[in-house]
Amino acid sequence: MSDKTRAMEEQIAHLTRIVDDLSEVVARQARELDLMGRRLGLLMEREADREMEAGGTIPLADQRPPHW
Repeated sequence: MSDKTRAMEEQIAHLTRIVDDLSEVVARQARELDLMGRRLGLLMEREADREMEAGGTIPLADQRPPHW
């Protein structure tokens, strides 16, 4: 095997490892985003319930801004 072929194979192995590592990072971040999205949804529901109990009006998050 020539030195050039060996260098290319090493480069490919290195790049493959980097792609695998980055794939793991992206998968972890996707899980974290899903968890944060669920938590945000729960917080929004909790706040909407609290606003309804306090004033009995439409929650501010669901109201149209005055300029619409």
